[in-house]
Amino acid sequence: MKATEVVERRRALLADFMREVWSNGDVMRCGAYIAPSYTIHHDPGDAWERQTVDLPGFMDRVRLSRAPFPDQQFDIRDMFAGEDSLAMTWLWHGTHSGDLPGFPATGQRLTMSGATIYYFDRANRITGHWQVTDRLGIYQQLQRAKPHPA
Repeated sequence: MKATEVVERRRALLADFMREVWSNGDVMRCGAYIAPSYTIHHDPGDAWERQTVDLPGFMDRVRLSRAPFPDQQFDIRDMFAGEDSLAMTWLWHGTHSGDLPGFPATGQRLTMSGATIYYFDRANRITGHWQVTDRLGIYQQLQRAKPHPA
């Protein structure tokens, strides 16, 4: 397969992964995209930073990450290809419907931007990521919000 074909296949795979797993919350689809061992190389503020998880561990990560924002959506802005990786810039939106440590549910719609480098193996499975996000912006939005009435 030509390098350009590999890149295009990975772009499509990553777009599907973001839509099906992270936006739609279909954790049962993780196995179609994730390698048996997945490493979170860099993700400041993420409880899983610098950890390697297996498929069930990754599925738990998705469930726990989506719980406070069950309607979350990722809007992919751009992708850039490396030899064994794809860098992706994105915008994230979600309604704060569940509690976060120190922040009870507010019902407020939040927005965050970020950039993630996803790494692939030769079988085009995702083996991990390196990520930066605007967590400060999220905390500022949460601090301005009032708790959602019970």
